Amino acid sequence: MSEQRYRWKNKHLREHIEVLDGQRAPHLLLTNATYLNQTMRQWITANIWIYDDRIVYVGNNLPEITDGCEVVDCTGQVLVPGYIEPHAHPFQLYNPHSFSRYTSSFGTTTLINDNLLLLLQLNKKKAFSFLRELRNIPTSMYWWMRFDSQTELNEEESFISHSAVKSWLEHDAVLQGGELTGWPRLLAGDDMMLHWIQEAKRMRKKIEGHFPGASEKTLAKMMLFGADSDHEAMTGDEVMNRLLQGYSVSLRYSSIRPDLPKLLQEIHELGIDQYDHLFLTTDGSPPSFYEQGCMDVLIKLAIENGVPIIDAYNMATVNIARYYNIDHLHGNIATGRVANINFLTDAMSPAPVSVLAKGQWVKRDGVSMELDRPISWQEFGFDRLELDWQLDLAEDFEFSMPFGIEMMNNVITKPYSIACDVGNEELPFEHDECFFMLIDREGKWRINTILKGFANRLCGFAASYTSTGDIILIGKRKKDILVAFNRMKELGGGIVIAEYGEIIGELPLVLRGVMSDKSVPELIQEENWIKQLLKERGYRFADPIYTLQFFSTTHLPYIRVTQRGLYDVMNKTVLFPTIMR
Repeated sequence: MSEQRYRWKNKHLREHIEVLDGQRAPHLLLTNATYLNQTMRQWITANIWIYDDRIVYVGNNLPEITDGCEVVDCTGQVLVPGYIEPHAHPFQLYNPHSFSRYTSSFGTTTLINDNLLLLLQLNKKKAFSFLRELRNIPTSMYWWMRFDSQTELNEEESFISHSAVKSWLEHDAVLQGGELTGWPRLLAGDDMMLHWIQEAKRMRKKIEGHFPGASEKTLAKMMLFGADSDHEAMTGDEVMNRLLQGYSVSLRYSSIRPDLPKLLQEIHELGIDQYDHLFLTTDGSPPSFYEQGCMDVLIKLAIENGVPIIDAYNMATVNIARYYNIDHLHGNIATGRVANINFLTDAMSPAPVSVLAKGQWVKRDGVSMELDRPISWQEFGFDRLELDWQLDLAEDFEFSMPFGIEMMNNVITKPYSIACDVGNEELPFEHDECFFMLIDREGKWRINTILKGFANRLCGFAASYTSTGDIILIGKRKKDILVAFNRMKELGGGIVIAEYGEIIGELPLVLRGVMSDKSVPELIQEENWIKQLLKERGYRFADPIYTLQFFSTTHLPYIRVTQRGLYDVMNKTVLFPTIMR
């Protein structure tokens, strides 16, 4: 089915009819299947016929021909639709292929993905070729189109141009515009962004907001501009405000915002007992967050926190499919839908023992299957990070800025006045201030400052894992920072920790320096190792991976390090520009 996306050709549709007419056998027959019927909101027992990747019949009848058909008696199990993650960032050390393979084994068989990394790292032709390749995997992959880079790029218009936005919005795998991290620009009069929103709405595609802390008036304005949903509610009152303004709301449970239990408690206290416009999302967390599963974990949390069982499943299936107008394909078990089905021991246990994705077993009786072929990453432009430039210890490691950056939590940073002596080769371990550098991946510019609150015993640290793909260097000892940087170059990208001239930890990211080609279980081990090393050296927050990614993102307060320099988010000004090398 690689030629097109679920618009079955006439030939295929005729074959489906032949199965019903008894002229052709289904490929898979599920008998005595107790399944969740969302139309009736009941558990119903039926027989399910599957041909290729499609459910061709659900009912009491059995097929006339079963030659070569696999027959599975589902007695003792309950079946639910494959789960949908409505807000995936599939580039958090893992890559879209490895992430989808991993999450499908936990029953999440449809992902709606951020395209920001593809915009920043690949040209349009390569990106669309990559999307086409991902049609061949068992997981159903959809995307959204960014209208802003959520940072200050030197040449943002070359990445997010009118022609690029139009082409992405027209792509059949793209379901929405957004997320609108740059919404203040829209309120300030950015008519190009407003035009893109209008284009998305004209194409019957959704607009997702990103409105943390937004007032009722702001939410109303953004609804008038065209926003349809938001995933940034952090209290029950914020959920209520969004629902009252007509939004659909994603309730988040992520590595830095594990809000779901609190949100459910508070919305129940407010009397909210209707769930049709509520979704669940993990909001693109790092690998270790998914060690126990994906959307199945959130469904279980919802059930444990008072959501009726059927509504809990609907919040990760049909609610999302209806919202995106893909319920003719996903989100329920019914004739004509894609054969994404999870097999459970009972309705209270959302973690599946077996999983069908596009009619293929990706997990069978607790054992994950290896079905999809490897990705030829270089073919799509995901080469190793090659840095053909050097850092000079004397010239590049000068720190003379009057103020630095202080971490308030995992992702929020504020300015602070530097009081320590930064003119030496090392900073004392008695305080939590480190040298900090952001360097262009092409080696053309740099910005040096001091970072407070990241660690107090970290000698040298280098990472190519950033929101823009540029290089971050942190540490107490300039020589160890250089050691870590040089090792990161040798790896072809990644995260490296050095201490007194030795490499003590590394996480290679060989796909353009921002993603690994390893499996998610392997990455979980490597990420946990890096996190442990950082914690031992004074990192006191929950998620250093998010910290690295968000140093440059200007949709969060208060001060950011960007390609244009040290940036004041609230006043939208560059405080200190980058220095050309």
